[in-house]
Amino acid sequence: MSKAAELAALIGSQTAQGNRNLIINGAMNVAQRGTSSTTSGLQTVDRFFNTFGTAAVTQTQDSTVPSGEGFSHSYKQECTTASSATGAFFGISYHVEAQDIRNSGWDYTSPNSSVTLSFYARSSVAGTYMASLRTDDGTAYNIASQYTLEANTWKRVILTFPGNSNLTINNDTGIGLKVFPMLELGSDYTAGSSFDAWAAHSGSAQSPDANILFHDTANATFFVTGIQLEVGEQATPFEHRSFGDELARCQRYYQVSGSSVNSSYHVFPGQRWSSNNIFFSVPIATSMRANPTIGSDVSGNFGFVGGNNQSKAFSLSEMNFVSLDSSSITARVTVDFTPNSAYAYTGYFNTAGELQLDAEL
Repeated sequence: MSKAAELAALIGSQTAQGNRNLIINGAMNVAQRGTSSTTSGLQTVDRFFNTFGTAAVTQTQDSTVPSGEGFSHSYKQECTTASSATGAFFGISYHVEAQDIRNSGWDYTSPNSSVTLSFYARSSVAGTYMASLRTDDGTAYNIASQYTLEANTWKRVILTFPGNSNLTINNDTGIGLKVFPMLELGSDYTAGSSFDAWAAHSGSAQSPDANILFHDTANATFFVTGIQLEVGEQATPFEHRSFGDELARCQRYYQVSGSSVNSSYHVFPGQRWSSNNIFFSVPIATSMRANPTIGSDVSGNFGFVGGNNQSKAFSLSEMNFVSLDSSSITARVTVDFTPNSAYAYTGYFNTAGELQLDAEL
């Protein structure tokens, strides 16, 4: 091999090693909300949803992992109530921010340009499974592909999906691509589509029928970890990132601020804004995708005190976010007295207050 060829190979190998995975928290290490839930949606592992209907499924951040691959956690699903109804469904999904997939280098409108999805999966039920991609902008389109698993055996699944001229992905902060490493649908949702071909998405044509038996089987388990989506036709080794790196990426969509103990300490500077409003600057860990809302499991209260001894305590749900920048969020609270513009106000959490900031897709 010539020196030029060696240099090109070295550059290629180095490029392949970093920042290629479009999935955040694919190793399932970050779980800011908790580690187990019987409720569907974003409840445990950051950035990953589960969804189910008719059947019931418990989601968990688990320590069952493939041996020798450098993982500590997986995303576990356990079917606690089985259903074979035609309207039953179950899925694991991840939403890629539109500008990230739009600017990834994938020519998503060309059938000659592809993305490759890879992940490690294990199920207690042997058989055929299905993974799917779905766009969200313009007319939604979906594509699905099958894979097989042996019972209780880890397998690295690798699936490649081409672009299509009908796809629309906006250059914005909305949902660009929904990634389903596992999707099982009853016959109410499987009309009029074929495997490995993009088709217009509708309620009754979400994917073909894959004859999966996970949500039909009580106590069935499904584990997944090492989820990676990258541009090109080849799957490269999973891109392991540090916990701090993944946490910072996750905090663009969800973060927690506050006290985990029952104490009152000052954290927010504030100032009178109008006759009955005070604005507070809430520090955040990193810039968020959009103006956040308060998370669904808010605990504790927020209070403030002014230099003129005006004070008040109220529920965190009463805070209204009005703007954000890279370092803080401006939150407005309405009070039942006239704030004094000559005094500064300082906000604090009390009764173990925890402010959950949610800007998820």
